[in-house]
Amino acid sequence: MTALAWLLLQSGAMLAGPVDLPQAVSAAVAQEQEQDPEVMRLREARELATSGDPAQRQRALAMYDAMLQASPGNTDVLLARGRTYAWAGRYQEAEADLRAVTAAKPGYADAWSALGDLYLWSGQPRLAADAYAHWVALEPQSPAPYLARGRAWRAAGEREAARADFLAAGERGTAAEEVADLLASVQIATPDALRNDGYRWQLRASWDHTGFDGGRTAWNDTTVSVRRRFTQGSLALEWLQADHFSQRDAAWALDGYAGLWSRAYANLRYQQGPANGVLPRQSWRAELFQGVGAGWELSASVDHLRFSGTTAFYGVGVGRYWGDWYARYKLQHVPGVASGSWSQRLLLRNYYRGNGDDYLELTVSHGRSADLDRGGALVRNASAAFGAAWVRYFGTWGFKLGAGGANDADGFHEREFSVALYRRW
Repeated sequence: MTALAWLLLQSGAMLAGPVDLPQAVSAAVAQEQEQDPEVMRLREARELATSGDPAQRQRALAMYDAMLQASPGNTDVLLARGRTYAWAGRYQEAEADLRAVTAAKPGYADAWSALGDLYLWSGQPRLAADAYAHWVALEPQSPAPYLARGRAWRAAGEREAARADFLAAGERGTAAEEVADLLASVQIATPDALRNDGYRWQLRASWDHTGFDGGRTAWNDTTVSVRRRFTQGSLALEWLQADHFSQRDAAWALDGYAGLWSRAYANLRYQQGPANGVLPRQSWRAELFQGVGAGWELSASVDHLRFSGTTAFYGVGVGRYWGDWYARYKLQHVPGVASGSWSQRLLLRNYYRGNGDDYLELTVSHGRSADLDRGGALVRNASAAFGAAWVRYFGTWGFKLGAGGANDADGFHEREFSVALYRRW
């Protein structure tokens, strides 16, 4: 405190009578800091930096440069300049400034917060989570660092870690409604092929039986696949056999899932079949999924099946995940056909044990190949179809039972039963 400030304080005390001296000292110090030229320059530069005008931001950077020439290594100015660089998208320069601050003052919570923001904005969510972890350690009772780290984990695809941080923020005072929205935002219907549950391999064997009335011979389909999971996806090698119309054909396929950017993943599939038969010679699929908002998921897909000619399917879908429930609607179009070129499918799933393994599922569909036949074996038109499935795991073993029916446009009534066995390790 300057001598002038002390004299003013003493004179005020004599004129006004007894005062709370510590409180008065704090007030005087705060008033003096408000009038400090450096504080005033920092405030002016920050107003320029946050104006949203690139030209004003450049003026702010010039002011920070001048302040650092006068006071090299000033951590407050380095922090302010680092944030401004980050807002301008100059991430390398921002990182240099912010790293200098955290090295000089590892207990400076605002610096770790800014560094985490930088990494999150520059598409490095795992580094952001590491930086926010320092902030959490410095302010363990504040909800803000948990919210920030939760968003970083969400961007990295680490849904369980994000969920834990959002819950921790709720325990420290974040509004219940905000926590509910954040929890919903990490609940996307991640397929089993993309889940990171500690298992690297999965073996699946399935058998599907479709019976008909009207004298048509029953169909039987068999599939065996082995899938290898990686950090951000998985790849499966499949063998398929179809016994339709008293003709038996086999094919092999590669089926891959890959995590992309925040809350997005893709499914790519290629299948090679016989030159002539009930299975296509070649088929491929590409489908993109994107999580949006609080628990919503959008998708777009294209399927190509090559028999003697090529048939294409184009689809769009929307899904919603809330609590232990997932619902999805998909609209699909087959161009170039006279009728039945559209199909619709509605799926409702309940994860009845509160995990990602076990669920009950109901489906209702209508239209041309409302759900592509196993292996793309046939392009047909079903006026209506329905199905139900039950999936249950017991540690490393699991099974799936399914049943359904359909009214074929050719007048055949279908009855389907399926069973699958899973082994993971």
